[in-house]
Amino acid sequence: MGLNTIDIHALEKGDIRQLARAISLVENELPEGKKLLASLPFNQHVPVVGITGPPGAGKSSLVNALIHRLLKEGKKIGVLAVDPTSPFNFGSLLGDRIRMSDHFNHPDVYIRSLATRGSLGGLSAKIYEITDVMRHAGFDIILIETVGVGQSEVEIAGLADTTAVVLVPEAGDEVQTLKSGLMEIADLFIVNKSDREGADIFVKNLNALVHQREDTGWTIPVIKTVATTQSGIAEVWSALLSHEAFNLSHERKVLLMVEKAWQLIMHHRMANINRKDLLKDIQAASGVKGFNLYVYLEKHYYNS
Repeated sequence: MGLNTIDIHALEKGDIRQLARAISLVENELPEGKKLLASLPFNQHVPVVGITGPPGAGKSSLVNALIHRLLKEGKKIGVLAVDPTSPFNFGSLLGDRIRMSDHFNHPDVYIRSLATRGSLGGLSAKIYEITDVMRHAGFDIILIETVGVGQSEVEIAGLADTTAVVLVPEAGDEVQTLKSGLMEIADLFIVNKSDREGADIFVKNLNALVHQREDTGWTIPVIKTVATTQSGIAEVWSALLSHEAFNLSHERKVLLMVEKAWQLIMHHRMANINRKDLLKDIQAASGVKGFNLYVYLEKHYYNS
């Protein structure tokens, strides 16, 4: 078997080396990665849970606590932690695997960090394909933690079967702004660090907003947690199971697939645009007095 050849049978049995190799092939857009994606047998459902929310809400701690709980349930867990990318050196700024180090070497946990690589929102451009590879790697559940910036909340709703939004009591002053953003995509609100002052009032206000949302048949739970002490994690897991049972409608699956198709098509059409090359080109061109970015892009990129 060649270095870039993936044994799908071994992958489905949970071979971590095969999984790591498969993700690298897909992430780096190698021909073997495209062949792998085309050969995947989409004949089973593995739930994908998106964990999003603003920086500092304790998302990584919450994921760590969930992993601890799921291991007690005998589950095998895959985690994708999407880190922001530096606009200067295009490298990953954070390392969620460090914050989840309690489970890094556990045989039933696989944690992979992905850089956004310049994606406009908070997700890696290749995360849709990588998630599909992980669906075929023997996991019972896949957790995706976003960076909580840009359009990550909206994007994760197009990828995950269940979207959990993590907030902290200090966000109480901004609760009204949730109507136009997170309220639209949240399947579950988690108020983490709920041992802090103002948590009960914040939860009450969130519940009031939840009841104002258009009736979809699903009432959004608002759950208080303290991830570092496992408080409330059992309730979070119960809510995730309930939403998974509720969320298996064909219409929902089609909507998720349309969003995935949109992102894949958009990425494919941008495939010939390299951000580092763009930086070099604009650095060279912008030194000319009177440089007009719009004229430059029209000439060199829009019609290419």
